[in-house]
Amino acid sequence: MIELLIFHLHIVGALYAFTKNWQSRRLRDGVLAVIIIGLFFTIGWALTSPIARLIMNSNLESIYFTRDTLSLVLLVIPESIFFYFFFLKDKTN
Repeated sequence: MIELLIFHLHIVGALYAFTKNWQSRRLRDGVLAVIIIGLFFTIGWALTSPIARLIMNSNLESIYFTRDTLSLVLLVIPESIFFYFFFLKDKTN
């Protein structure tokens, strides 16, 4: 269940980044924002999955919190920092 919440947050974040870049620049920039978020998610999940397997023993898994859930929770931390600096923070010169 936690995985679904995290996946939905990623979809909402990708839609926000697409809409913001599309409205302020071009359609191409919106598509590039979604691709960047997808790449960051894919590579990040591939990197946090082995870390979660080292941290969490298989006997600690439950229906609600598995190793994949832990890896997604570990991924949300750097992703939120990335999302803040690249999509939320105003770039005033």
